[in-house]
Amino acid sequence: MNELNYAKVYSEALAQAFPYELCFGALYATENNGRYRFRGGKTVELPVITTGGRTDASRDGVDEPARNYENAWETKELSRQRKWSTLIHPQDIDQTDYAATIANITAVFNQEHKFPEMDAYTVSKLYADWTAQGKTALRSDLTAENVLEIFDTLMADMTEARVPVSGRILYVTPAVMKLLKSSSSMNRSFDVKASGGEINRTVTVLDGVSVVEVPSSLMKTAFDFANGFQVAGGADSIEMLLIHPQSVITPVSYEFACLDEPSAATGGKYVYYEESFEDVFLLNRRADGVAFVLTAEAAD
Repeated sequence: MNELNYAKVYSEALAQAFPYELCFGALYATENNGRYRFRGGKTVELPVITTGGRTDASRDGVDEPARNYENAWETKELSRQRKWSTLIHPQDIDQTDYAATIANITAVFNQEHKFPEMDAYTVSKLYADWTAQGKTALRSDLTAENVLEIFDTLMADMTEARVPVSGRILYVTPAVMKLLKSSSSMNRSFDVKASGGEINRTVTVLDGVSVVEVPSSLMKTAFDFANGFQVAGGADSIEMLLIHPQSVITPVSYEFACLDEPSAATGGKYVYYEESFEDVFLLNRRADGVAFVLTAEAAD
């Protein structure tokens, strides 16, 4: 591990130029996370209810009552167990004016490693689950002329599948966001005077759909998570992901974090350790609430 940079000292926290955020955070706030139960610590059970339709009623008689629904369980097995730990010498904390405090070290770890890794796993696991349901992604060479047409096609397909319009989210790469901004079909109006002379061209909502920009390095169909995360060989690039959060669950079964004080056993150093047992799943019966657009050419 590289030595701490003692030349840059900060009193409260380390300054990072471009800190990461959890890009797919909305999928971790899905209402579905409160609708499941754990069995055995690693199995998630989701209730699946099927009902019959309505029939004509008569005022002149009473039909024989009968059950008109079936109840079953859709099970998901969590398999993603991750950990991170580090030794921290007390002098490293003192000699950096507390710039390397435990809180700051873990904050940097979260921003630059843990959160982007979770994002990478989220999108690639959803793609794997989605294709396992027999779904096929649209491949297209997106341009400013066709990007809105393709978006309209995805929206129409979801509406035909009775996926609620309210709540849909469109995740796009920076390149696609640029296309949306420059699309000749995009109607815009700017009130420069009301905004104090500032013009904001960011596209945050498109036909009622929230638009979220995600770094292209995280928008891949497969990753290697042996140590952190790396794009897997043969992975395709995802240009657009249209999704309704009710189509997924993101359960966390176990979380643990602990800091041990310096001791003889730790060689006089602090020991920080954290571990979590989590996963991401597509709901089988809501696969129509997800749609991917990949680059036109498949990866070799």
